Parts: sequence; C-alpha cells; structure tokens
Amino acid sequence: MVGILIITHGTLGESLIHAASHVLNKRPPRLKQLSITAQDDPFTLLPQARALVKELDEGDGVLILSDMYGGSPANIGAKLIVPGRVEGVAGVNLPMLIRVLNYRDQPLQTIVAKAVSGGCEGVVRMPALVVNNAATGS
Repeated sequence: MVGILIITHGTLGESLIHAASHVLNKRPPRLKQLSITAQDDPFTLLPQARALVKELDEGDGVLILSDMYGGSPANIGAKLIVPGRVEGVAGVNLPMLIRVLNYRDQPLQTIVAKAVSGGCEGVVRMPALVVNNAATGS
C-alpha cells in the first residue's frame, strides 16, 4: 500500500484527512499530514518531513500531496522526491485525495496519474438545482 503524506499551509491537511475520513466512514491507514505555519522555518521542518516519509513507506512508495505549487509545502515536498519511490503532486483537494485513497493498492505511478485526474475532474461548475414541488407545481 502506498503511503500518503499531505503537506499544507495551516490546518488544511488535517481538515482534508478529517473530510476524507467522513466520506469513507473511517480514517485511512498510512496517511499523515505536516502543517506549515507562517512562523515555521521550512528548512527546520525538512527532517520531520523525511521521518514521516520513512514511516509511511512500507515498500510500495509514498505519494506527497501539497496544496499549492511554489509554496513552502510544495518546496519541502520537492526536496523529498525520489523518482519511482517518492512522488509528489501539488494542488491537493478532496476529490484528489478520495481518488488516491481508492487506488492506493496500485503502483505509485498509477496513483500519481489518479491524483492528477481526480483533482482536475473534481473541479466542475455546479448546475442550478431545479426543485419541482408536485403540490404547487413550482
């Protein structure tokens, strides 16, 4: 099973894990997060991030999800990438996380593709909800 590390600004990562746990009706295993605050020095968090990757890797690799490409969380994640072993995707959202959690028994490269497609396909314009009331006809 591929391990998943979410690195985000503030409490976004824990909130995504909480929401995914709600959707899936359980907290998924081998899923951790690292929060970066405005007061943190990203350089000092790198050893903690490395330790989390090591803890999450059962032999199938680790996928790092970060919130925004170019931000401190993604920059930390980029320093952890080992092609084929530790991969990263920026722009994490709930549809991406749910997709990844549902395919995490697949090879790491497949999960990377599922993360990107899940994130992109999960962003849609919502149509207006038309409610018809049978009693009033409106």
